[in-house]
Amino acid sequence: MQRILLAKTVITDRRGEGFVDTAVKILMAVVIGALVLAGLYLLFSDTILPTLTERIRNMFNYRG
Repeated sequence: MQRILLAKTVITDRRGEGFVDTAVKILMAVVIGALVLAGLYLLFSDTILPTLTERIRNMFNYRG
């Protein structure tokens, strides 16, 4: 009896979110994620990686 009542409640529920809302949320998450990754890529390729590469070369080219 409880399952029938639960199924009826779920079927007649009008407050659920639609497919368009979910699609918009997923699209926003993908776009924001791509922007964050692009920003991190620019930061690492221009700022961090050149200095890191130079430091590693200096460590292994030690002539002491």
